Amino acid sequence: MSLDAQVVRGADLADRLERRPVRESAVVFEGLVWDVRRDTVDLGEAGEVRREYVEHPGAVVVVALRQVAGRDQVLLIQQYRHPVGALEWELPAGLLDVSGEQPWLGAARELAEEADLRAGRWDVLIDFYGSPGGISEALRIFLARDLVDVDHDQRFVREGEEHAMMVGWVDLDEAYEAVVAGQLHNPGAVIGILTTYGARARGWATLRAHDAAWPQHPAYR
Repeated sequence: MSLDAQVVRGADLADRLERRPVRESAVVFEGLVWDVRRDTVDLGEAGEVRREYVEHPGAVVVVALRQVAGRDQVLLIQQYRHPVGALEWELPAGLLDVSGEQPWLGAARELAEEADLRAGRWDVLIDFYGSPGGISEALRIFLARDLVDVDHDQRFVREGEEHAMMVGWVDLDEAYEAVVAGQLHNPGAVIGILTTYGARARGWATLRAHDAAWPQHPAYR
């Protein structure tokens, strides 16, 4: 039957925010950073289902971009990620765990803390969910340009996985090739690099204002 399914226009592709009624809800595990919640959800004709998911405050990711000799370069960092047992190449990123903090300010904070950089221009590249089947995390990727170094006496002291992490500038075209070759696996890095590459090809016409609406994140609706 799938071959007989209707043809949908790209212009009509838009996710709908339509939360179904929750009949019961409880935290079944309290973690060091995230909790696990179990909901009983009413799906109407499909009946009630029980679903467990990780409650997450959301996060921001930063594509820091500069030009050197007419070539675009993106900043990548390398961090150890214990759940997957890998040193991943990533973009600067962090949780939206400061109460009342606007997303672009959280992105600026993470860029300063993880890369010792400040940006004079911020734009929204793309929004996405980390893993909507099992975690409530909503993410926004920003493009940061007009970069300057953070003064040495104001730099963040990195600890844990961030201690002595590798930081490097990569040609955007080479970063794109690394993604499509299957060399990078961090979702924020993959999506951010691909989106930046595509946005540049369209003359940056797809960029949105730094404070663009973000209804997919419950704290910013």
